[in-house]
Amino acid sequence: MKNNYVMEKFSEHQKGLAAILLTALLWSSGGLLVKLIALSAMQLSFFRCLIAALVFAVIFKKQVFYLNGYAVLNSIFYAAVLILFVYSTKTTTAANAIFLQSTAPIYVFLIEPLLNKTKYEKINIVTVIICSLGMVLFFVDEITPGQMKGNIAGLGSGLAFAAMFIGLRKNKKEFQLSSIFYGNMLVALFTLQYVFDIEQLLFNDILMVSFLGIFQIGIAYAIFSYGLHRVQAFEASVMSLLEPLLNPIWVFIGYGEKPSISAIIGGGIILSAILLRTVFVEVRANKKVSDI
Repeated sequence: MKNNYVMEKFSEHQKGLAAILLTALLWSSGGLLVKLIALSAMQLSFFRCLIAALVFAVIFKKQVFYLNGYAVLNSIFYAAVLILFVYSTKTTTAANAIFLQSTAPIYVFLIEPLLNKTKYEKINIVTVIICSLGMVLFFVDEITPGQMKGNIAGLGSGLAFAAMFIGLRKNKKEFQLSSIFYGNMLVALFTLQYVFDIEQLLFNDILMVSFLGIFQIGIAYAIFSYGLHRVQAFEASVMSLLEPLLNPIWVFIGYGEKPSISAIIGGGIILSAILLRTVFVEVRANKKVSDI
C-alpha cells in the first residue's frame, strides 16, 4: 500500500516536471517566430494576444473574468511585457531581448524589501551587482539606434515582468488567471489600430501567429499552471530558465541570427547568478527545516 502511494506521488511529480519543461519549450519558440513573421511588432501583437485571450477563455471559462484592483494593475504590467518583448525581439537580437527580460528577478530583489519594509538580504545584493555587470555587456558593442531601442525595450519588459510578478504575489490566487486574460485583451485593443495598415496577410504568418497565440501563450500558461501545482516553486523557477537558454538557439538555427560574444557572456552571467541565488536560497531553507 505504501509503495503504491509513493509511486503515485512520484508519478504526479514527474508529470509536473514534464509540464514545466514543455512550458519552457513553448515559451522559447517566441523569439524565432517573432523574427520570421513579416508583420510589424504591433500587428503581430494584436493577433497573438487576441488568440491567446480566446484560448484562455475557452480553457478557464469564468475564472478569467474575476476582477479586482490588483488584477487590473497586473494586466497592465503584463500587457507591457507582451508588447515590449515583441518590439525588442523585432529590433534587436533575440538573445538580447530574452536575456534582458530575464533581468526581472533583479528588480524584484530591489523592490520587494521597499514594499514589505524588510532588510535587503546580502545574497540579493550580491546577485543584483553581478547581474548588473552582465547587463552592461549588452550595451558595449557598436549597435545601431534601432538595436539600442530594442535593448531598452528589453529592459522595460523585464521591469514590467517584475512589477507583474510582485503584483501577482500580492493578489489572491483566484485573480491570477484574469490578469493574463485581461492583459492580452488590453494589448489587442491597443494594437487594433495597426491592423488596418496591413497590406498583405500571408498564410504562413497566420499559421505562425496562431501558434504563438494558441500554444506559446494560451496553452503554455495552462500547462504551467498544471505543473506548478505538482512541483516545488524552486524546481519550476530553475526549469523555467530553459526558456532564455533555448530562445536564441532556436533563432540561430531557424533564422541564422548570431548573438554577440558580449551578449552571450552577459546572458550567461545573469542566468548563472539567478540560478546560483535560487539554489542557495533553497539549500538555506532546507537547512533551517532540518534544524527544527
